Amino acid sequence: MSYADVLKQVKKNKPSPVYLMYGTESYFIQRLQKEIIHRAAGEEEENVLVYDVEETPIQEVVADAETYPFFAEKNVIIATNPVFLKTKADKLPFEHDIGVLERYIENPAEYSILILIAPYEKIDERKKISKQLKKHATVAICNPIKEHDAAKWIHSLASSLSITIEDAAVEVIEAEVSTDLHLLESELIKLATYVGEGGTVTREVAEQLVSHSVNSSALRLVDAVIEQNLGKAIAIFKDLEKLKEEPIAL
Repeated sequence: MSYADVLKQVKKNKPSPVYLMYGTESYFIQRLQKEIIHRAAGEEEENVLVYDVEETPIQEVVADAETYPFFAEKNVIIATNPVFLKTKADKLPFEHDIGVLERYIENPAEYSILILIAPYEKIDERKKISKQLKKHATVAICNPIKEHDAAKWIHSLASSLSITIEDAAVEVIEAEVSTDLHLLESELIKLATYVGEGGTVTREVAEQLVSHSVNSSALRLVDAVIEQNLGKAIAIFKDLEKLKEEPIAL
């Protein structure tokens, strides 16, 4: 399932007992993880346990998932870096008992949510454990968005912040931020704070407030020179100087 589909499912208060999140987009992974914890454990952080399975055998993680919770209705057990899902697993000073995990996946505890986080572009789907997860767990694919989807995400995040954003402003944000969702959210929060709830972000506001990258600023400098807009060119030049760009190179 896509990140968006799994998030919708979680928000309907329909958490699965086992999740696998894989992909290299940390923004999606963190958002899903946060939402699952909020729905399952609330403020009871004592029942949220995080393991790095490059350091802890998976059988110990499963043992905690099988332990009845003390302070909340559910345990949330997070296991990061499950190297046994990779095509070529990393060598570790201990062995993972994958059979224990396979048996747990088939019959998970009702009082626990187990989240496996694999920050890899892909997993080895030929392995038995991968097939078991695809069959019995909720699998969320968390790969980076494509450039042509950036505008859709900008509008989506703007809507969640109760602001609207003009298409011309979207172009400015796309040029500066591209597909970095963490940075994109940060910039939109800044814009939302400036225009206020129900406000509209114009191109002028975006150009004034959005953090500029070196490459895009250099291109804007060229455009300003071609337009013979001296004031704009000097302002961009000064911004580039603050970014430690060499004047001779510019």
